[in-house]
Amino acid sequence: MTVKKIRTALISVFYKDNLEPIIDLLKEQGVKIYSTGGTQAFIEQQGATVIPVEELTGYPSIFGGRVKTLHPKIFGGILYRRNHQEDVVQAADYEIPAIDLVIVDLYPFEETVASGAAEGEVIEKIDIGGISLIRAAAKNFQDVVIVASKEQYGELKERLENNSGGTTLKDRRYFAAQAFKVSSHYDTHIFNYFNRQEAIPSLKISEIKSTGLRYGENPHQQAAFFGDLGEMFEQLNGKELSYNNLVDVDAAVSLIAEFEGQTAFAILKHTNACGVALGNSVAEAYEKAFAADTISAFGGVLITNQPVDLSAAEAMKGLFFEVLIAPSFSNEALQLLSTKKNRILLKQKIHPSTTKQVKTLLNGFVSQDQDLQTEGKDQFVVATKQKPTTEEMDAMEFALKVCKHTKSNTIVLSNKDQLFSSGVGQTSRVDALKQAIEKAHAFGFDLKGAVMASDAFFPFPDCVEIAGNAGITAVVQPGGSIKDQDSIAYCDAHGMSMVMTGVRHFKH
Repeated sequence: MTVKKIRTALISVFYKDNLEPIIDLLKEQGVKIYSTGGTQAFIEQQGATVIPVEELTGYPSIFGGRVKTLHPKIFGGILYRRNHQEDVVQAADYEIPAIDLVIVDLYPFEETVASGAAEGEVIEKIDIGGISLIRAAAKNFQDVVIVASKEQYGELKERLENNSGGTTLKDRRYFAAQAFKVSSHYDTHIFNYFNRQEAIPSLKISEIKSTGLRYGENPHQQAAFFGDLGEMFEQLNGKELSYNNLVDVDAAVSLIAEFEGQTAFAILKHTNACGVALGNSVAEAYEKAFAADTISAFGGVLITNQPVDLSAAEAMKGLFFEVLIAPSFSNEALQLLSTKKNRILLKQKIHPSTTKQVKTLLNGFVSQDQDLQTEGKDQFVVATKQKPTTEEMDAMEFALKVCKHTKSNTIVLSNKDQLFSSGVGQTSRVDALKQAIEKAHAFGFDLKGAVMASDAFFPFPDCVEIAGNAGITAVVQPGGSIKDQDSIAYCDAHGMSMVMTGVRHFKH
């Protein structure tokens, strides 16, 4: 493929990290360099000769630096087509020099927004000249190389070295694609900043960082994670996270966040909790969570909201599990748990701050607010003559937290600090209840005095009747059925208490 020699370059960057090797290479190749302001001073410090952009355009930097490179002699030099005779003639007539390489980045808009800066400062970080230069150079990739990010300096240097200071059309097209990735990402974040207030109905998502995954939900499906996993977790041991691991980790992180200020432990399988418990220590909470389903815990994802010490590590070391998430691990616990080389240990650094959920659906996308509402005892409305005891109120609050994070239709049975069982993902609420009761009995739990939580209302009194016959004494549900009174009447007739929250928690 034909190599096109670089003879002129325009360099104007905010970030100057690792730019030195590029300058040295251009200097060796005798490339004429145009630049501006701070970048010009930086390049001159490297011993290279620089022609100020003002000398080319005949205009100084004006309006507080808002206008520096927006000039026909700059954009003409980038955009004119070298194989188009009329363009070549016009460039000569107007003394417009060809610019073969453009290295430019953008003001840190995203970072400025994230810092909480005032709007005036944010607006000044909307790049005009830079974004225009990127688009112009990328459009004319037939003749021009565009490097729009410091992340690409190494690639540029390697390709220039391999081609004696030149590039191929394939190189230039690649860098153009990278440039449009940068510019589209930048514009997305600007729009989303303005749309916080304007609420224009439009879905704009852009994530540049990505992590390739071994495969998707199944081995024949390709997959990748887009986002910064390193911001959330430090992986201390184990193999690469898989697609299914990440889905379960997401569910686990959301569930454990419900128990802030308590020592909690949860075990999940296919995003549903098979064990959740509170304890005086992580070890105690783990043992209670594991007891809820000693079979499903095999190969599960484990999470706690407290540091894992040696006692906790010893309690769980015999279980085969895929992932353990905790805010920290003692050195002794880490050493013990790391004896299994594939066991994934994640130190959770932050909790996700996202408030929206997006998924593909049919030929488009659906977006909704995340379900961040959890009803506590203060929101419970007693619907029956029998009022719940203090312990039953605590138990229903616990059960409802678990229920909210379980696939519908779901029923959760528990006491105030331990999940006994749940019926998950059933097409009938009665089936979910029967599944939960059978499972609780299978693992040795006596349901006398237990509570029941439902993610949605009871359309008939059959569920409270089945629950009462199993020994359950208190029920929490959203209410809202036209036949609520039938369920309430059954409870009243059999000494059961029922509270309503007024909020449904379907999860599909």
